[in-house]
Amino acid sequence: MTSSIKQSIEFICKEYDLDRETVIRAMVDAYRAAVRKHFKIQDRTGEYLKVEWNEEEGTIDAYLQKRVVDVVRDAEKEISLEEARELTGDEEIEVDDTLLIPLSTEEMGRIAAQNAKQILIQKLREAIRERIYEEYIDKKGTLVNGVIKRFERGDIIVDLGNNLEAIIPKREQVKTEKWNQGERIRAVIVDVTKDAKSPQIVLSRVSEELLKQLFEMEVPEIYDGTVVIKSAVREPGDRAKIAVASNEKDVDPVGACVGLKGSRVQNIIKELRGEKIDIIEWSEEPSVFAANALSPARVTQVQITDIAKRKMRVIVADDQLSLAIGKKGQNVRLATQLVGWNIDIVSEGEVKKEISRQIGEMMAEGKEVPLSALEGLSANQAEELKRRGIGDIEKVASLTVDELVDMLDISLDEAERILGSAKSIIAAREEIAKSHKVNTSSGEKTEDAQKVEV
Repeated sequence: MTSSIKQSIEFICKEYDLDRETVIRAMVDAYRAAVRKHFKIQDRTGEYLKVEWNEEEGTIDAYLQKRVVDVVRDAEKEISLEEARELTGDEEIEVDDTLLIPLSTEEMGRIAAQNAKQILIQKLREAIRERIYEEYIDKKGTLVNGVIKRFERGDIIVDLGNNLEAIIPKREQVKTEKWNQGERIRAVIVDVTKDAKSPQIVLSRVSEELLKQLFEMEVPEIYDGTVVIKSAVREPGDRAKIAVASNEKDVDPVGACVGLKGSRVQNIIKELRGEKIDIIEWSEEPSVFAANALSPARVTQVQITDIAKRKMRVIVADDQLSLAIGKKGQNVRLATQLVGWNIDIVSEGEVKKEISRQIGEMMAEGKEVPLSALEGLSANQAEELKRRGIGDIEKVASLTVDELVDMLDISLDEAERILGSAKSIIAAREEIAKSHKVNTSSGEKTEDAQKVEV
């Protein structure tokens, strides 16, 4: 018996990677529950039922601790003086002494033993869950390798080795990825639970941490701290952006991540099954960072419109607008998340129209607008036009390209830009004037109608 229990303890410790004290405690708890059930003992706190591991004998011993009294009022906790002396053969026992009465467990039988075994299994499972929780709770964000064991209602069960399973819930899977049983898979730990109904370790293939961990594995400069990942965002299976910075002036962070002929980033793209990755150089200046983040689009200008609300306007060339916004707004959406600012993208054409409208409104209101307000026209060139009798924007708009070239000695492209600006402003002025006229006319009709009604 002694040898049998000790052998069981050693086997369980080795099989389930549990420390000896944990296994002994589980056995004692299981034995206590079986004793309580068999002898119909109510004590749940261990106040008078004592169950202990005997290291020397290699046994689990059970006792009832009873107080010696004259008159027994609670048979589970008390024993009469006469009975105590008779039981022990000790005539020196007195009232208020404490007596430990061994319980004979040999008569417990097969059912009690089976109950003890079931309770022991439950206790061991609880101990295993606790060990796994303690071991992995601080490993959130860590990359792990495993083999796909099976599929359960859309979830993927992963074998991590050493009889340890993890789960990739449907919500943590990339929709475009297809996996087969037996395939090797990499994922990051995103949660560790004490739940007994499913694997405790929750993995993810959609987390930004997966992207970061893959870069750390692939890029030595990130692993040793020379290059730092500042932020990363993903639309899993489609596109990702990662911002990096260097702690050393002579190390290009983007180049280090890309690798020779793109070898490093290509390995990561392959692991993510074709997910496109933009590697961005981080900057502490939001406007610079935003311009970089909108890659592959080229940015013309960044304007901070509201520092408190972290808003900015980014101006791009007309042919870069669709690239900057991206398919279904993906590029600007990811850039916004990466930078942490609200980004409003406008084209240069839209900006020019806006400026023309503002100047046209000023002209419609009778305000004087200098020629230097025209796009591409310098102050000296404006003075030259005035000297030739061209003193307002309307007169500039009436010129031909050749006339403007001759007057200012400029190229055809420069002349066309100046004339285009002038004509755009005049058109805006006329549209505003027309709008005002319509509104005025509508107001007069309303007034006349009111007079008739009166």
